[in-house]
Amino acid sequence: MASATTPAHPGGAASAPHRVLVPYPLADLGPVPEGIDPAAVDVYDGIAEPPAAHTDVAFYVLPYTFDLAPLRLLADMPQVRVVQTLTAGYEHALPYLPDGATLCNGRGIHEASTAELAVALTLASLRGIPAFVRGQDSGEWLAGFYPALADKTVLIVGYGAIGEAVERRLAGFETDIVRVASRARTTTDGAPVHAAADLPKLLPRADVVVLVTPLTAATRGLADAEFLSHMRDGALLVNVSRGAVVDTGALLAEVATGRLTAALDVTDPEPLPADHPLRHAPGVLISPHVGGSSSAFLPRAQRLIHRQLTAWGTGRPLANIVAGPGA
Repeated sequence: MASATTPAHPGGAASAPHRVLVPYPLADLGPVPEGIDPAAVDVYDGIAEPPAAHTDVAFYVLPYTFDLAPLRLLADMPQVRVVQTLTAGYEHALPYLPDGATLCNGRGIHEASTAELAVALTLASLRGIPAFVRGQDSGEWLAGFYPALADKTVLIVGYGAIGEAVERRLAGFETDIVRVASRARTTTDGAPVHAAADLPKLLPRADVVVLVTPLTAATRGLADAEFLSHMRDGALLVNVSRGAVVDTGALLAEVATGRLTAALDVTDPEPLPADHPLRHAPGVLISPHVGGSSSAFLPRAQRLIHRQLTAWGTGRPLANIVAGPGA
């Protein structure tokens, strides 16, 4: 059996000393992961100073932050073999990943929370909730008819784990779902998933377009002027992926005329400056990148860390490998 000092996994090597660096105390992760020596585990939350022994770290769980300090610490980890993010997106970690190290992402942590927010933003935008809040503050009574989610066609762009979670949460809302991924396939129950190349003919069918795609070279600026021009008049764009998936200037041009509306958990730039025109554009609802930041995060993150440490400590395959050996 492999131990924490003799990892048998993609990118692993039998050399010592090898330590583990995690953002939470080992006791918070549940039972001590099999094959892991508690004396070889240090805690670094990305805020306090890292432990002096970080240069001997072999398994590094990045703190849940987009601050660059924890990533820059990788330059001082010549022994590192596994880097585990607690985010679903991992593009921010790639430039710092040492040669020979395996990168794993946080698949399984954010699906429930992000999908929940995507549906919440959709409902809030369609049913006029932002206007009701402002009306409550100003004393206005904004009675009238508002769009419902029922009977709408929802196009999910980036149909992976989070996209599947969005669809599950829409199941009771009497919508038609259209799915798009990078390549065409079928779901486990035989439903079609269209290729991204089909977007020009699919976008005009959708009342709501939900972006849940990762940020890659292929998806940066995906929702550009041409993409948005294919959306039908009155359609709603919901972005819970990354801000740079949407061309901000192109979106501003569309919402300024009232042709489209938008609900955005992520923006480009981010954080969005207080005087940015997107903040004051008509028909735009903005939340401050909180798709994954909910009470659902911590228990799921701790369970994933425990599973990954157990796999690493016992020589079993790691999950969620996205770059480096084993990808």
